[in-house]
Amino acid sequence: MPSRDRGATDAPHAPREPDTAHAPRTADDPAAGGVAWSDLAEHAPDGLAVVDEHGRFLRLNAAAVALCARPAAELVGRPAPFDIALGFTAGSPGLLDDGAAEQMCTWTPGSGPAREFAYRTRPLPGEPPRTVVAFRDVSAERHRQRRVAAIARTAAKLASEGSLTAMLDALAQEVLRADMLAAVQILTLDESGESLQIMGSAGFPRRSDFFDLLMACRDRGATLRMLDAFELAEPVVIADRGDAIQADPAWEPLHAHMGALRWDWFASVPLLLRGRAIGIINAYFAPGQVVGRQTLEFLEAMADQAAVAVDYVALLRDERELARREERQRLARDLHDSIVQQVFSISMQAKVMGVLGARTDTVPADSVRRIADEVGALSKTVLTDLRAMVHELRPSLSTQLGLEEAVRALTESTTNRTGLRFDLVVGAGLEQIGAETAEDVYRVVAEAIHNVVKHAGARWVTLRMGVRDHSLVVTVADDGKGLPDPVGTGTPPGGGYGLTSMRERAERWGGTVRVAPGPGGGTEVRLSVPLAVSVPRDPTAVPDDAAPAAGRTRAHGRTHPTPTDPTEDAT
Repeated sequence: MPSRDRGATDAPHAPREPDTAHAPRTADDPAAGGVAWSDLAEHAPDGLAVVDEHGRFLRLNAAAVALCARPAAELVGRPAPFDIALGFTAGSPGLLDDGAAEQMCTWTPGSGPAREFAYRTRPLPGEPPRTVVAFRDVSAERHRQRRVAAIARTAAKLASEGSLTAMLDALAQEVLRADMLAAVQILTLDESGESLQIMGSAGFPRRSDFFDLLMACRDRGATLRMLDAFELAEPVVIADRGDAIQADPAWEPLHAHMGALRWDWFASVPLLLRGRAIGIINAYFAPGQVVGRQTLEFLEAMADQAAVAVDYVALLRDERELARREERQRLARDLHDSIVQQVFSISMQAKVMGVLGARTDTVPADSVRRIADEVGALSKTVLTDLRAMVHELRPSLSTQLGLEEAVRALTESTTNRTGLRFDLVVGAGLEQIGAETAEDVYRVVAEAIHNVVKHAGARWVTLRMGVRDHSLVVTVADDGKGLPDPVGTGTPPGGGYGLTSMRERAERWGGTVRVAPGPGGGTEVRLSVPLAVSVPRDPTAVPDDAAPAAGRTRAHGRTHPTPTDPTEDAT
């Protein structure tokens, strides 16, 4: 089949719709611009090709030959990458389509990376069946879309629970897929802050001794450009790095590992956190790939995501460590204020018994009974305090049975330990509270009661819990001496770490904690946590749990009817 000098063959005349209003114009007609239709097809900006019924190229215009990056003589008769539908249907475009019937395919040229084509097809009249295809290269556009999607997905993964290794592995996979790389590694400083360790990997098999082998290569004289990126806090890009490493005997300890994949260019980008490098991301590019400005910008964006993940895990670890230290301090205070003093009293009673026994062979029975009664009472108090501490340390077992039972057990143990009396008023709706929310609510209540015991000098506490207007409302009101200073000018009881912890637990669920003088004196702590609103499937039906339910009241020392709204007195 003859071809033009530029290597393209003539494209067929495009099918023409019947025109009853105007006679067809010839190529010489001035209205047609004096240009033949064959020349228009040849010089069209998009690729045009004719494909036979077997899916093989028959003709291509100049743009099609350039897009396929192969000589026209080599393309004619070769299978085309298009999915040819002989029955053409002009359907409506999809959400991500550029137009009706546009499809995507991948083409591998003679050299260089694969290309992605967007194309449309239309059957030509006559026999044998043939199809004309209009196509364009959308590789760069699709590449940008993959990169943006990778950044978005990585940001979403940072919010999910999981280990740092899992997060960085997922991030490495996103980089690998977005740029179709050979391999990706993410290295971060270990806990000592002196050595790098692989925390995320894709492509290369993971090796726990990779950094040790890397140091062995450096000892043999190898130049570690990734360390330059880390120490200088600047990206490093090297062309033809893969072949150079395999040819360098200094890299012999890592020849097998680095040669497991075919790669060429190499880029190392630092993970920067507040101006300091905390790791690096290494990208190994497949043969034919070149690192340009946009590629480097994408790697820097993903390095920022990795740095955020490392920082998030470190902050979470520090927060947990602070919580552990504060809990140890609280336990130490409680042990000193109650159990240590009581055990000291028991030891003093034992010494008194020893002194009485040393004075004479017989000890008065009244003295023995009195000392025995005091030791028994002190021992019982110590046992009660220890049980209360164990209960506070393991509330999850109780919250699994329900928030009401957990709080009830807490109030009973506090009464047995301190003599503080409680009015516990529980309304309907607590069954809506999830386990994690119940855990934090329990902790807030426990801290509020702890503050009453330590600071308020109270005799009674009224504790109300119930759901009102799609919010869980809990109030803890005592009859003690009240706040030491007006609100806003001083620190209320427990206004240090304890109050901060209470507010943080409430804010975790979008709630609030308010500490204010009680309406009748003393102090009132009010916790409000919004709950998710569930919509019944039948809008005309009223759920069973939406009907008013009688509250339940159980008081240590007195009983009274439960109001319809258990929180109405508190508001």
